[in-house]
Parts: sequence; structure tokens; C-alpha cells
Amino acid sequence: MVVPIACYLVLAAVLFSIGIAAFLIRRNIITIFMSIELMLNAVNLTFVAFAHMWHQLSGQIFVFFVMVVAAAEAAVGLAIIIALFRVRQTLNVDQVDLLKN
Repeated sequence: MVVPIACYLVLAAVLFSIGIAAFLIRRNIITIFMSIELMLNAVNLTFVAFAHMWHQLSGQIFVFFVMVVAAAEAAVGLAIIIALFRVRQTLNVDQVDLLKN
């Protein structure tokens, strides 16, 4: 049984839409960070689906590099979030303002 590419693209679109909605609605830094990761994974799913459809390895290699960059971003982003929480004692985006005392 072969799953058509449209199913993968619909799933990627749904995941990307959930990521955008969470990014725009939520005010917690961790939730915003997770929604960005969800959007990156939706794009990765699209790359893998098209690479499989066209029998090309380049799409899968590109996904590997996106995953490496996302892992580095996760490490640096979480370190920044922890530092912000230690200074401001909150993870709410509206209350985290570094330019004010």
C-alpha cells in the first residue's frame, strides 16, 4: 500500500498551521520555541516527501542539515531562555523586556 504524496503535504500543512497559530497566540517563550520547531519539522516532512517522490537524495540531505541547525538552535535557544528566566523570573513574552529596568 502506497501513501500518496498529497497525504504527506496535507499533514505538513496542518503541522505548519498549528505551529503558526501557536506562535501567534501563545505568550510563553517555551511554547513559541516549540512552535518554531514544529514549523521546521513540517518543512522537513515536505522536503522528504518530495525527495521520495522524485527519487532524489538531495532533499533528504537538506533535511539533515536543517535538523543539525535546529538542534544547534535548540541548544542555544534554551540557554538563552534559561538565562532570561534567571534574570526576569518569568517566561511571558509581554513581561520580558530587556531594555527596561
